[in-house]
Amino acid sequence: MKKSRIFWAVAVLPLFVSTLFAQLPDKSVMSEAYWKIWNDDVQKQIDQRIEQYRKADAEVTLSDVKPGTDVQVQQISHEFIFGAHIFNFNQLGTHERNERYKALYGSLFNSASIAFYWKKFEPEPDKPRFQEEYRDTEEYWNNSKEPKQEFHWRRPASDPVVAFCESKGIRLHGHTIVWGNRKWQHPEWLMENYCSPEAAKAFSIDRKELYKKTADEIYAICPKYFDEMERRMLGRISDLAKYYGNRLHSWDVVNESAVDFHGNVETGEKMGKSAYGLMPSDYTYKAFVLAGKAFPAEVKLNINDYANNQNYANQTKQLLEKGCKIDIMGSQMHLFNPKQCLDIAEGKATLTPDGIWNTMETLSQCDLPIHLSEITITAPNDDYRGRQIQANIARNLYRMWFSIPKMMGITWWNVVDDCGAPGEPTTSGLFTRNMEPKPSYEALHQLINVEWKTSFTQKAETSDVALKFRGFKGKYRVTWTDQSGATKSKEIVVH
Repeated sequence: MKKSRIFWAVAVLPLFVSTLFAQLPDKSVMSEAYWKIWNDDVQKQIDQRIEQYRKADAEVTLSDVKPGTDVQVQQISHEFIFGAHIFNFNQLGTHERNERYKALYGSLFNSASIAFYWKKFEPEPDKPRFQEEYRDTEEYWNNSKEPKQEFHWRRPASDPVVAFCESKGIRLHGHTIVWGNRKWQHPEWLMENYCSPEAAKAFSIDRKELYKKTADEIYAICPKYFDEMERRMLGRISDLAKYYGNRLHSWDVVNESAVDFHGNVETGEKMGKSAYGLMPSDYTYKAFVLAGKAFPAEVKLNINDYANNQNYANQTKQLLEKGCKIDIMGSQMHLFNPKQCLDIAEGKATLTPDGIWNTMETLSQCDLPIHLSEITITAPNDDYRGRQIQANIARNLYRMWFSIPKMMGITWWNVVDDCGAPGEPTTSGLFTRNMEPKPSYEALHQLINVEWKTSFTQKAETSDVALKFRGFKGKYRVTWTDQSGATKSKEIVVH
């Protein structure tokens, strides 16, 4: 018992000291109504769930330890995914900015979402942008006067990004293979090369009018176009699987398709009347069937959506029932509108702990790990108060999400201000455009690298030491001095 009491006193003290002097968000910028929602009872419930779901008991036995020396236990990585997209790789305009950006991967982020959007990844047929060209280099981007006007802004060639992540031990996530969105995903050459002018004109009429026709009637307008669309769209799955094998740990196989689920994932029609426009029939089902065969078994296959509702859960459940390999369920949460964050700060019930819990309970029906795959939290104004509002919201949401039993990861979307897609807010980053840290970065750093890491030192009383502790799940390094005076270490995994 004596050892146990000494151990816990030593283990807790460093965390308390780090927390005490950390740069936490200024709580005074949030209204009383906000703190009534995120009250002490809510915070205690979150802490209890974090203790229950994010920690595990561990035991390590060491021999030949020099009595009187310190045994150090340091957590060196998280099991939980704390990610961000890495779309601005080498694109920030100076070497210094790029180096600060890259340094985040491995220090704050242990996972990176890599861009594979079809339109910019394959701007010409059969010429995917795997390898780096001059237009992907830091020199090219440093000399670009209007980087956001470049066709491949936020779409770097994939090989250099993959190699960089591998060199840092970063988990790699591919985003995205199949998606119906015309603006961001479908290359223009698809219709230009495989659809006659007459057919293109027929397809361009009001969608409600076009969809009055049967699927067979629409398909008959231009069979070559639909056949080629399906062949190339689904062919990307096989091509990417063949090229990268198991180098990427997970992929968003299909993005935002719940809008096209109407009770049956397998209709057998010749084409699909998608909410996005004309699409291959049953494209979500076909994509997962093919992905399950094409990718190595250890690669995780994700479905991803912003529709965090029962329809999305039903779609996923039916795909699983049909035998599709779906390993992870992606969920998005974008607070794009600055007024949303102002409303939250004022205590308007737009995003509450109960609401988040209920949403995640709905998705948890599928009994899959949940990846909060894209999040945006906007600073409502680019001033002290606005940045502190962003930081407070980020801290509380991350704590809440981290406490959800099925949650396996959270991925921040735009890391740098004014580096999002057109139409996205310019103040949703963790860093300014000059790569200066904002309070939201400090808030996440405090959680990920201080409060949610277990490290401690225990003095060895004898040559045989038994360490028993409860720590955050992840990889640890244990270091000690043996009886000859040599430093020894070993790594263990707590899960």
